[in-house]
Amino acid sequence: MKRLLCIFGILIGTAVPASAGGLDQLKSFLETNRSARGVFVQTVIAKSGRKPQQSAGIFALQRPGKFRWSYEKPYKQLLVSDGNKLWSYDPDLNQVAVKKLGTAFGSSPAALLAGQDLDKHFVLKDGAAADGVEFVEATPKGGDASFERVKIGFAANRPVSMEIHDSFGQVTALRFTQFEANPALPAALFRFVAPAGADVVGD
Repeated sequence: MKRLLCIFGILIGTAVPASAGGLDQLKSFLETNRSARGVFVQTVIAKSGRKPQQSAGIFALQRPGKFRWSYEKPYKQLLVSDGNKLWSYDPDLNQVAVKKLGTAFGSSPAALLAGQDLDKHFVLKDGAAADGVEFVEATPKGGDASFERVKIGFAANRPVSMEIHDSFGQVTALRFTQFEANPALPAALFRFVAPAGADVVGD
């Protein structure tokens, strides 16, 4: 879909001891939090070295598998999942792409923060801390994943960054601010109805 940018920067958070490593913090907030919302800035860095592409927007999620990821700048794009299907909407084209999440969701970067059974799909380990940030490194166990590894950063007991390295040498880096853990989110936030006249393709 035109200009549809890479996502999967969704996450949830909770307070854990400041001395805990990244892996302990990841497991703790997945066990104790069911929803989150916040603001993101995303930078896509190509292997070719061309000028990085930057975008920004807001996100919300509810575990397991429900999320809303809305790009506001420089172009509007919307991705919504109800836990079973994923809708991608391009307002400029008035086009909607819909597909089933299926088993592939379990091994996607999104599943690290919105899914479950992480040990089934990933090799997880603590990364080296830097500048007060603790990191978790995740490598997919399946050989058909579209990315090679993900690094998630935590500071002050909250996730602050996510870095996705794909198989083409591209890096998608995300920064998170105004993070709110366990907000009450309306069910309608994770439902999508195609606008009148929109071209709908997919499942």
